[in-house]
Amino acid sequence: MRSLAGNILTPGGFVKGSITFTAEGRIEKIHGTPVSEDAARTSGRPLLLPGFIDLHVHGAGGRDIMEGGSAAQRVAEVHAQHGTTSMLATTMTAPMDELVIAMQGLTSICQQRQTGGARVLGVHLEGPYINDAKLGAQPAFARPVAVNELSQLNQLAPIRLITLAPEVPGNMDLIASLCDAGYRVQLGHSMGSYEDGVQALAQGAGSFTHLFNAMTGLHHRAPGLVGAALAHAQYAEIIPDLVHVHAGAIRVALRAIPCLYCVSDSTAATGMPDGEYRLGSHTVYKCMGGVRLLDGTLAGSTLTLDQALRNLVDTLCLSIQEASLRVSTHAADYLGVADRGRLAAGAWADVVVLDGDLQLQSVYVEGHSIQYPPSS
Repeated sequence: MRSLAGNILTPGGFVKGSITFTAEGRIEKIHGTPVSEDAARTSGRPLLLPGFIDLHVHGAGGRDIMEGGSAAQRVAEVHAQHGTTSMLATTMTAPMDELVIAMQGLTSICQQRQTGGARVLGVHLEGPYINDAKLGAQPAFARPVAVNELSQLNQLAPIRLITLAPEVPGNMDLIASLCDAGYRVQLGHSMGSYEDGVQALAQGAGSFTHLFNAMTGLHHRAPGLVGAALAHAQYAEIIPDLVHVHAGAIRVALRAIPCLYCVSDSTAATGMPDGEYRLGSHTVYKCMGGVRLLDGTLAGSTLTLDQALRNLVDTLCLSIQEASLRVSTHAADYLGVADRGRLAAGAWADVVVLDGDLQLQSVYVEGHSIQYPPSS
């Protein structure tokens, strides 16, 4: 059995002690005595936190999920080197033949984690079931939900999460049946009204895709989809790179949505120098800390969840314990995964080890050490 020592963030708070893994990669036991967060951070001992969980990952390391083939393995490796221990591979709006290629590339990695990478829990289908008037950086292949198409794709790789626009004709009527079939449904890339959002939540939709971005905004006489989220949502994802959403707006969401969780919406440009990359069928450009289309539209990010954690703590002034919920536990809970996103006996040994400045020192996925620091 492997053991790690330090200040361990358990569901009940930090303890000074050790954590032991079984040979199968689960947590056997945590020994320790309680310690305050301030003392934990300043003690000089490493901080052990739950591995990060990212439900919205398009790419990294120069590779894009839509490429198919070996792209997902490289993406999973890069994100693991930044503390993401499990993730959803996220597709783009595209014709069916392109989606099939992407899903075929995900079949094996969803069945068996590859050495050196994050666990790919399944697929986030971000489109094509969105509104073509709110594409953002999505290619122009939006269409209503097609159950037969969805079933065909799900046979290639497990779809765990579907983003859709509830106001698109036919979509609202299918939300309940999609949820009954085991999919998580969330709302985004939408021109929907406040009322559309409330109705979709009542039908079983559970979250909102990159809150504030590519959806109708909040106005005091037309609250929009953002208003529905702030007034009614238990869960929503947000991109805390401080480019997609102003820190003040993130604070609003933190106060309004109990289980707001962070995603990267990362692209092939993540972990790469400035330059030209692919995002689905689009060419995107990384420069000045962002990723954009040629016309300046934001096109995903280069965020990793270790930086998201630091942004939450250092800029938004969250405690480490609260920030950890936002990059780990809430995403696991939304997805219905009880044995990840927390350090407790029986859970998978997904662990990030950080110093007092929240810089990564090492990463463990299911008890296995990930190469660190990241390779060039």
